Amino acid sequence: MINAEREGASGPEDVVVALVDDDRNILTTVSIALQAEGFVTRLYSDGATALRALTENPPDLAVFDIKMPKMDGLELLRRLRATSELPVIFLTSKDDERDEELGLGLGADDYIAKPFSLRLLIARIRAILRRSAPVQILDGSGEPEISDPPSLERGLLRLDPARHKVTWGGMPVSLTVTEFLILEALAVRPGVIKSRNQLMDAAYPDDVFVDDRTVDSHIKRLRRKFRAVDPDFSSIETLYGAGYSFSDG
Repeated sequence: MINAEREGASGPEDVVVALVDDDRNILTTVSIALQAEGFVTRLYSDGATALRALTENPPDLAVFDIKMPKMDGLELLRRLRATSELPVIFLTSKDDERDEELGLGLGADDYIAKPFSLRLLIARIRAILRRSAPVQILDGSGEPEISDPPSLERGLLRLDPARHKVTWGGMPVSLTVTEFLILEALAVRPGVIKSRNQLMDAAYPDDVFVDDRTVDSHIKRLRRKFRAVDPDFSSIETLYGAGYSFSDG
């Protein structure tokens, strides 16, 4: 059920973050910290209630705990991804690589292991929001920054960064923010091998640490999405030990 919906000063430019966790202490602590940074928070203590609310009234970003009763965070994300590419950060158990891999495989944008630093969580939230809404500065300046980057065409691929749209042979492909940025980094220079570190820098430009398997999981999901519209898709190539490249041939 919904524990609370706590808001700071309201306004049309408020950024809404949904928190989904069955631990009331975490909900309260994280909510207070986010409100102090100017965010609006919506709090949910179970996945089933959160799914209805996130679908009917989407926030700008959501933070899911994985271990929850009724519907855990993985199932919540799986169902949400059927209709939405809402940016999502997972809270995982410490050193539980399986949870991290499953979450990224389902389309999570990032994950943080418990116990976590509130400062780190807020930094990750700001980083993803900057990527998902590049026309708005979210660092407290209050002034919008207008950006309208040109579309990118490579063979059957068309990327529209300004509208966060991707098509392959005219067919739409729905990507998360992180997936889009990784694909864009590869497609900008076809045939050029990008290391995992280079792709991480493109997708996580705010000095946020992520490891190699994070990029690998996003690449697997990218391939799966493109093969859903074109079973012969093979434009994202792997050079083992070196990285990935995009072929427009």
